[in-house]
Amino acid sequence: MKVLDPDLLLRAYSIGVFPMSDSRDASEVYWVEPRRRAIIPLDRFHLSHSLRKKVRTDRFAVSCDRAFAEVLRRCADREDTWINAEIEASYVRLHEDGHAHSIEVWDRSGEAGAELVGGLYGVRLGGAFFGESMFSSRTDASKVALAWLVARLLVGGFRLLDCQFMTEHLKSLGAVEIDQKAYLQLLSAAVGSVAAGSAEGSAAGGAAGVSAGSGEGSDGAAAEFGALDRLLARLGAGSPPPGWVISQLLGQTS
Repeated sequence: MKVLDPDLLLRAYSIGVFPMSDSRDASEVYWVEPRRRAIIPLDRFHLSHSLRKKVRTDRFAVSCDRAFAEVLRRCADREDTWINAEIEASYVRLHEDGHAHSIEVWDRSGEAGAELVGGLYGVRLGGAFFGESMFSSRTDASKVALAWLVARLLVGGFRLLDCQFMTEHLKSLGAVEIDQKAYLQLLSAAVGSVAAGSAEGSAAGGAAGVSAGSGEGSDGAAAEFGALDRLLARLGAGSPPPGWVISQLLGQTS
């Protein structure tokens, strides 16, 4: 199986380019640089009343990087997809290298135990997160995944959430569309001086750029993808449920 070089992938993301294919069975991969880009300003994520209730419910449990390969496979398992076998293998490799992450949503209301019913995956570089795809087999499960991702990015000091192409689904959650020049300015500020392909850069993250709320600096040295996990761990027993904490973190963005 062919795999795209991880350093090449990260360099592409650092200049606003990403790979796609024409279908699941296509053999070719091509590079895309949209003239207009969808982003979600992290301080303007729209948490509706109904979504807030879904985030807080005990029905859904949310995890990070627990089932990356399965989330990716579920995202690709649809009639119209740009994820072919080479792209799938390449992002699994990127995940193994610590540069790609998933958010999983589990329905724990069934008798057989938790079932994976939604999720998303994307690439992290400096203070930017590049959302690649999401799936949902329960109403609003992908929205719950995105809400948790936004909270994670806010707590971690990220500044850019790239959604690639605008959809009505993303627009309802606060996504806006900007031109290529504006996007590249935000991207440069968010990634900063982090070297593409650098394990140190990937672990450290970055800051500055698109309005987001927390974090300082502009050299890609402040963002931390695991900051939310530490926050929830510190709260410990007797604290509000994780979903309640997420809804509180996002309450000021709606």
